[in-house]
Amino acid sequence: MENSTFGKDILILEGFNIPSQSYIPSFILLLIVYIFIMVSNIGLVVLIFRSSGLHQPMYLLLCNMSINDVFGATVIIPHVLRGLLTPDSQRYITLHLYMDCVVQAFCVHLHASASHTVLMIMAFDRYVAICNPLRYATIMTHRMVLVLSVWAWVIPLPMVGILIGLSVRLSRCRWIMVHFTCNNASLFKLSCESVLINNIYGLGYTVVLLGLSIGSVTVTYLRIAMVCLRSKNKTLNRKALQTCATHLAVYAILLVSGFIIIILHRFPQLVAHRKVAAVMLHVVLPALNTLIYGLQIKEVRQRVMALFHKSKVALMDAK
Repeated sequence: MENSTFGKDILILEGFNIPSQSYIPSFILLLIVYIFIMVSNIGLVVLIFRSSGLHQPMYLLLCNMSINDVFGATVIIPHVLRGLLTPDSQRYITLHLYMDCVVQAFCVHLHASASHTVLMIMAFDRYVAICNPLRYATIMTHRMVLVLSVWAWVIPLPMVGILIGLSVRLSRCRWIMVHFTCNNASLFKLSCESVLINNIYGLGYTVVLLGLSIGSVTVTYLRIAMVCLRSKNKTLNRKALQTCATHLAVYAILLVSGFIIIILHRFPQLVAHRKVAAVMLHVVLPALNTLIYGLQIKEVRQRVMALFHKSKVALMDAK
């Protein structure tokens, strides 16, 4: 397919190369996952804000994760669903306006970056709660929760803005992206100019973000582990293990999928594996977060059990 066939503002994105008979099941599954992400995350935020008993720093900070998950899933999943509904002859490609692609790339990287910063502020909250329980109320005030939340969202904005801006400045000689969504690496690979600055800044951006993320989480949990080892309070240790284990599980999935995407961008022949890692980061993780975190909250568990009980009673009455 010749590049000259399309206007210079039109990009071609390669979708998932899966058998045609699998498109309808894939569409239904992805739609169900998207609905679950939206309902569970928005429902969790509403529940936390409406229940005065949940107006605690840990739960208020958790709202940032739910909002980010809704944001990330909405950036990716509707686009993929629309691609699955295209005619058979066009399902492997999607036409995308260049500026729309730039906006999507910005949102994709903002979601990934905010995932790290949100987990960092949640780790700080757990550190204060376990290592300084007597000072927790004085440190983690509503003002501090607001400052941490703003920091988690504001810090990635200029970093991602510069990252995408360096790619937008380049002229384009290609129109084909070997990926199902737009991202920074795919954008600057459209250019035939030198991308040395892009690579240097991209590497620095990754090192700074992951360095701060890994460093803060590692130090935080080492301090928590030291406190738990010195403490003979079994209740404290059990609560610490419960909250920290789930946080680390989410963080490990985020970290592994992110590293896989970064590494696989260096190996064009492994593009299918990179697509799977991107789905893991932007689709699977948002779906898991509400299950992992939400069901830890007693009131959430009670609401879910009550909902299932009402459904069961309604089915029995219908019979």
